[in-house]
Amino acid sequence: MTAFFQNLGMPFNGAWLLSTVIGILLIALPLMLAVAMIIYADRKIWAAMALRRGPNVVGPFGLLQSFADGAKAFLQETIIPSAANRVLFLAAPIITFTVALIAWAVIPFQAGVVLANINVGLLYILAISSLGVYGIVLAGWASNSKYPFYSAIRASAQMISYEVSIGFILVCVVLWAGSFNLTAIVESQRGYYGFINGHAFNPLLFPMAIMFLISAMAETARAPFDLTEAESELVAGYQTEYSSMAFALYWLGEYANVLLMCALNAVLFWGGYLPPIDWAPLYYVPGIIWLFAKILFFFFVFSWVKATVPRYRYDQLMRLGWKVFLPVSLFFVFLVSGFLMFTRYGGVQ
Repeated sequence: MTAFFQNLGMPFNGAWLLSTVIGILLIALPLMLAVAMIIYADRKIWAAMALRRGPNVVGPFGLLQSFADGAKAFLQETIIPSAANRVLFLAAPIITFTVALIAWAVIPFQAGVVLANINVGLLYILAISSLGVYGIVLAGWASNSKYPFYSAIRASAQMISYEVSIGFILVCVVLWAGSFNLTAIVESQRGYYGFINGHAFNPLLFPMAIMFLISAMAETARAPFDLTEAESELVAGYQTEYSSMAFALYWLGEYANVLLMCALNAVLFWGGYLPPIDWAPLYYVPGIIWLFAKILFFFFVFSWVKATVPRYRYDQLMRLGWKVFLPVSLFFVFLVSGFLMFTRYGGVQ
């Protein structure tokens, strides 16, 4: 795109800036629309599993319900507690929402279609996802209320616990792909057994795919790991004191993070923009269609789990992260690295 604007006579710096802004808008605007629609889809899936109708009044089939809810939140008054730290109280939801968006900069939607095709894309994702905890902790502390603060501490402990195991899971993927670049990781998943695309079909990486899916649910505080919103203990969690658009930003940020984790599941283990079968006619379908289909599948799994699995106790949550996922993921780092050393790299020299 930069070359296109240069051909129109623009200097390189201006062409690069304009093409980058256009690229950001091409990702951010559809993502906002997608967030609104998956909130609707989430509610419809829950309703179907509970034999209810779900949203069905606003717009045809209730399709405009999310936009009506957004308009209602926008028109409400933003109430700030008198004892709150105003600056941090308002900055916290902005941080959460912004972090949820900027992580999409390195997601490859198709071969060569990525905003920032950097060599350390996976490290960038890990760093950005770790920043999300700041918005949560600031929300609890700035509210100057004990229940939001307790929830923020609980949320931070939960996110940190599962980020450790996620880190070791990603090490396994990086070892196998030989790169931190997300496009290179997708390309390394071609042709397992000669006809299947995806690391999840690798016996050494399939357990990591399952653990990553479960850890992604815990990382985004989705059921059954939504201890940050355990109503009987913490009212409504770290966002208890929030209203209007500040609350809506948390709501949108949560779903943007869920979409991001669905995309990472697809990119890291299920072939990303590659078709599921390594068969030439399937490559005529644009890669972005395959990626979106996989994202929607994993979002359905997220909703399915939320509608059917009861909430964990906090000690069960921590036990799973520290006593199960951490040692298992660390063991698989040694297993994968040892296997590669003796097969790909010719053994110990």
